Amino acid sequence: MEISIRRAVVKNFLGNSPDWYKLAIIVFLIINPLVFFFVSPFVAGWMLVVEFIFTLAMALKCYPLQPGGLLAIEAVIIGMTSPKQIGHEISNNLEVILLLIFMVAGIYFMKQLLLFVFTKLLLSIRSKKMLALAFCLASAFLSAFLDALTVIAVVISVSVGFYSIYHRYLSSQHNDNIDLSDDQFIDNEDKRQTLEQFRAFLRSLMMHAGVGTALGGVMTMVGEPQNLIIAKHVGWDFMTFFIRMSPVTVPVFICGLLVCLLVEHFKMFGYGAELPERVRSVLEDYAKKTAEKRTRQEKAQLVVQALIGIWLIVALAFHLAEVGLIGLSVIIMATAFCGITEEHALGKAFEEALPFTALLTVFFSVVAVIIDQQLFTPFIQFVLQSSPASQLSLFYLCNGLLSAVSDNVFVGTVYINEALSALKSGLISQQQYEFLAVAINTGTNLPSVATPNGQAAFLFLLTSALSPLIRLSYGRMVIMALPYTIVMTLVGLLCVEFCLLPATEYLVKLGWVIPL
Repeated sequence: MEISIRRAVVKNFLGNSPDWYKLAIIVFLIINPLVFFFVSPFVAGWMLVVEFIFTLAMALKCYPLQPGGLLAIEAVIIGMTSPKQIGHEISNNLEVILLLIFMVAGIYFMKQLLLFVFTKLLLSIRSKKMLALAFCLASAFLSAFLDALTVIAVVISVSVGFYSIYHRYLSSQHNDNIDLSDDQFIDNEDKRQTLEQFRAFLRSLMMHAGVGTALGGVMTMVGEPQNLIIAKHVGWDFMTFFIRMSPVTVPVFICGLLVCLLVEHFKMFGYGAELPERVRSVLEDYAKKTAEKRTRQEKAQLVVQALIGIWLIVALAFHLAEVGLIGLSVIIMATAFCGITEEHALGKAFEEALPFTALLTVFFSVVAVIIDQQLFTPFIQFVLQSSPASQLSLFYLCNGLLSAVSDNVFVGTVYINEALSALKSGLISQQQYEFLAVAINTGTNLPSVATPNGQAAFLFLLTSALSPLIRLSYGRMVIMALPYTIVMTLVGLLCVEFCLLPATEYLVKLGWVIPL
């Protein structure tokens, strides 16, 4: 009886996760207190960060909320951080949490329009290179004015729609309760290969779109949360921020688009998969039948969703309210004017975002550990003690390295505050301070595409319902992001080191930048 109970407990712990994964988490939970109390809190803190990244990397084995949450709870219990510090981090990022809760749900209620528009785009552009470039460009443009999470949520919703259409065709089921993760019914090897090619096609589009959010998000003060914080510290408005960043961001943007075309052309790093003709014919047939069957009521819904989409873009571009509140307005208007009034129908919209919201809160707990244990202090001191000539490159690289394993909002905030303190102390000049602001902003945005935890949009994609459908794991994301990471990081570094000063002097001559 004792053995059966033990087996039941082991089986219940982390559910269907592999036994080796369960054992690894148990070992982490045992070792962390020992290292914290008997070796070094600093070492224990870095171990926790690495362990949390491990749970993210194994997201397809087990959703990171549970193992990551256990590690975070233990960190609080043994004194690595406190509930007060975690609450402080959550309050600092309340806008992001509200965005996830309401904006992602709002996108759910516009999926009819999104699927209609993107189906037209997908079927009208037959060249994969041009299609990939279109997704990258569209994501970059939208992310320069909207939030990257909103943009990636749109693309995820569309991709799930495409996948579900073909999956329903294969399974000959046409109900909403179909299990999209089940493809065991496919006994034809040819059909199975077609499905795998379709998955590879969607993976590449999602990665191009994800990188696009980074290429566009770094350019403007509203592209990423840390951009806004940096702009406020330096006193730059929208256009000034764009111009001052342009010596770095514009060359990186151009090179990023070239990478998009090259990896598709040479079919490297998991890119290059074409849309199978069989899938194209299914999507075309679906679009045709849907258009024929579309009632006046459904056409009215499309018109309403289009108008709400215009409201969404205008409200976000002009920052008429907090992003989460704009998302809530989308939910209210989309449901009110599209006839969705049942509580259970509303509940479905929140299923995608709430698990990730909980995971992000656990992530803030890890950030709280980083703050309380001062894990980044050696990096900050090393950079600030270096010579002014090397500070720009070191700020850029250290911000990139730390942002790849932590929260880039936190990293950007810490470094710009330290730079401001150095300015007030007379350690650096005003010009050097402004150059450091450029290095910090580009450093937190560009090299951080190396890992899913470096970019919130990548992390959302990794933990979304789409990733297991298209077999997009942590490791595969890192590999597919690698060419972008190398090119964007190196081009950004070269521009920070060699182009920033002469380009700024030229902009001063043009009168686009006010001289100091």
